[in-house]
Amino acid sequence: MSNDIVVSMQDIHKKFLGTEIETHALQGVSLNIYKGEFVAITGPSGCGKSTLLTIMGLLDSASDGNYFISDIETRGLNVDQRTQVRNQHIGYVFQSFNLIDSMTVFENVALPLEHRGEKSQAIKNAVIDALEKVGMQHRTNYKPNQISGGQQQRVAIARALVGNPDLILVDEPTGNLDTKNGDAVMKLLMDLNKQGSTIVMVTHDTRYSALADRQIQLLDGKVVGEKQVRSNDEKEVA
Repeated sequence: MSNDIVVSMQDIHKKFLGTEIETHALQGVSLNIYKGEFVAITGPSGCGKSTLLTIMGLLDSASDGNYFISDIETRGLNVDQRTQVRNQHIGYVFQSFNLIDSMTVFENVALPLEHRGEKSQAIKNAVIDALEKVGMQHRTNYKPNQISGGQQQRVAIARALVGNPDLILVDEPTGNLDTKNGDAVMKLLMDLNKQGSTIVMVTHDTRYSALADRQIQLLDGKVVGEKQVRSNDEKEVA
């Protein structure tokens, strides 16, 4: 696999078995994500976007097919191995923020590094750096319920960044935000991408998907289209 390929998915299928029906959420998805790209995965509700992202993030596994992340073959990994690969290589930003209310901003961002067993001074330095990148260094001792939704999403992005992952996955990052905060979060993601972060974002918002380098369009669990959008120099939140 090329050193420039961060993600390689080959013929990915995902089936969900109900009591009387089998649902095919993904049907033969193949794609590559390259280092430094900002890729938007688009398509109507129920087309498989979030399912694809959870498999990419090792929060779920494919029913069939091969998935490589940073040259690591994930097929056959047990739960602990998948958790370790995710912690070392992937940052995940959820639509609902998924911050722990009983913890401070600092403690939430520190979690991935604590799970790695990093030393306290290294954790402190990395957390402060990540919070500075998202403009939240002045809120380190606040709890999530003491800051706005837009600020919570910035903290969630800092948590995804703090371990210096090879890949940042972002699921509908503006879905719970108003337009002003949504635009601010998108500008932040674009700035991080310009600084070298590889980002894959699921979104239903065509205005935001147009800001990515490349769009991958899903329909009924299949890739039905792919297109380059624009260069970094052309990107701007309207």
